[in-house]
Amino acid sequence: MRLIQKSSALLILFSVALALLLLPVKSSSHAQSEADDATPAFHAQPPTGALPSTMSPDTFSDPVVQNAYTVAARVKKVLYQEPCFCHCDRSQGHASLLDCFVSKHGSGCQICVREDLYSYEQSRKGKTPAQIRDGITSGEWQSVDITKYQTPLPPK
Repeated sequence: MRLIQKSSALLILFSVALALLLLPVKSSSHAQSEADDATPAFHAQPPTGALPSTMSPDTFSDPVVQNAYTVAARVKKVLYQEPCFCHCDRSQGHASLLDCFVSKHGSGCQICVREDLYSYEQSRKGKTPAQIRDGITSGEWQSVDITKYQTPLPPK
């Protein structure tokens, strides 16, 4: 009888150990990675009122940054509906990509600049803000060729 009890106890212990090994484990770094990948803040609908002005491109000396602020002013309604994957919603309290260009934040962030230029290019191709957002979320903004923005853009 005693041998059966020991065998049963060992079998239960082995089963518990095996179950623990097979359970998925979430490390804190994995959880942080998932949080970093979450879509940042944006407005799902078009603005219902007036939007704030973007900063003047003349404030900046870098031609790419000047062009980024120029096009941001042209596509404010689109940028209002786009997330910014530098996660400035967490660090700066931004509610959308537009906020990056209402402030100086966009001038010092290549993610903001590239997402802005991507939004501009895609809106000129007739894409909707939702389609542009899908492209931004999937990382298409990373392929923007900023070398073509080294010279001033023609007037609107």
